[in-house]
Amino acid sequence: MPELPEVETVRRGLAPAMEGARFTKVEARRRDLRWPLPKDFAQRLQGQTVEGLGRRAKYLLADLSSGDVLMMHLGMSGSFRVGQDAKPGVYYHERSKSTAHDHVVFHMSNGATVTFNDPRRFGSMKLVARAKLDSEPLLRGLGPEPLGNEFDAAMLAKACAGKKTSLKAALSDQRVVAGLGNIYVCEALFRAKLSPKRQASTIADRNGQPNTRAVALVDAIKAVLQDAIAAGGSSLRDHRRTDGALGDFQHNFQVYDREGEPCPNCKGKKNTKIKRIVQTGRSTFYCPSCQK
Repeated sequence: MPELPEVETVRRGLAPAMEGARFTKVEARRRDLRWPLPKDFAQRLQGQTVEGLGRRAKYLLADLSSGDVLMMHLGMSGSFRVGQDAKPGVYYHERSKSTAHDHVVFHMSNGATVTFNDPRRFGSMKLVARAKLDSEPLLRGLGPEPLGNEFDAAMLAKACAGKKTSLKAALSDQRVVAGLGNIYVCEALFRAKLSPKRQASTIADRNGQPNTRAVALVDAIKAVLQDAIAAGGSSLRDHRRTDGALGDFQHNFQVYDREGEPCPNCKGKKNTKIKRIVQTGRSTFYCPSCQK
C-alpha cells in the first residue's frame, strides 16, 4: 500500500491539473470502489472548483467551492494519471494496463483529464462537509504529520511513553504518527540505529521526556521521508506518478527487502548481513549488529 511519500508525490502531480480548475464532467464508471461512492457523486462534483489539494496521512483532500472536501485514498493498487495514458515501465509485479480498471474520470475546465485506475478496488472516494472534517471517522484518530513542524522528539516520546510494544509496531500505528508504513519505518529505524525489536517506551525517560534515541529517530523519520518524496516515492508493485513514471526511492533502500545483503554501515567491518523477521504479520528488515 502506498505510504506518505507516494501519496505526497501523487498530490504534487495532481495539483497543477486540479487546483483552481472546475469539474466540467465526472464519470463514475462504477457505483463502488472499496465502499459505495457517495449518492449523486458525479452531480455533486460537476461545476465545483478545486480550491486546494492537500494531504492528511495517506488521504488526498480536494477542498471544493461547494464547502465539501473530496477525500481520496489510493488503497493497494490505485493510481491517477493526468492527460494521457501512462508511460510504459517495469514493475516488480507488472500491473494491468486495461482501461477496464479506469473507474473514475475527472474532466477539468483547464482541459486536463484526471483518471483513477484501481485494479483491486481497495481505493476510496468520499465527500465530507469541510466543517465536519475534524470529526470524520477516517481522520479523527490519526496521529501527527511526521513532516509537520509540531512533530518533534518530545511529541514522539510522549506517544511512546509506557508502551510495551516494539518500536516497529509503535511507529506503524497511525495513531502514534500518521502516514508511515512498513518501508519507511524500517528505513528510519536503520538510519537512527535503533532495533525494531526495542521496546517503544525506551525512547522516553521515566517522566515521558525524550532521550537521544527519540531525537535521532525523529530526525531519521523526517530525513527518509524527504528523501523518498524527492525521489518520487518507491515503486515496488503499483505506485506510479501521475505522468506514469516510476518512483526511484526503491533503489536507495538500505535495509528494506535487502535480506542477506551486507549491512551498509557494517560492510568492511563486521560484514553483518541484513536480517528479516516478522512483526505483527509484516516483514521487518534490519541489521542485528548496528541497530540496538
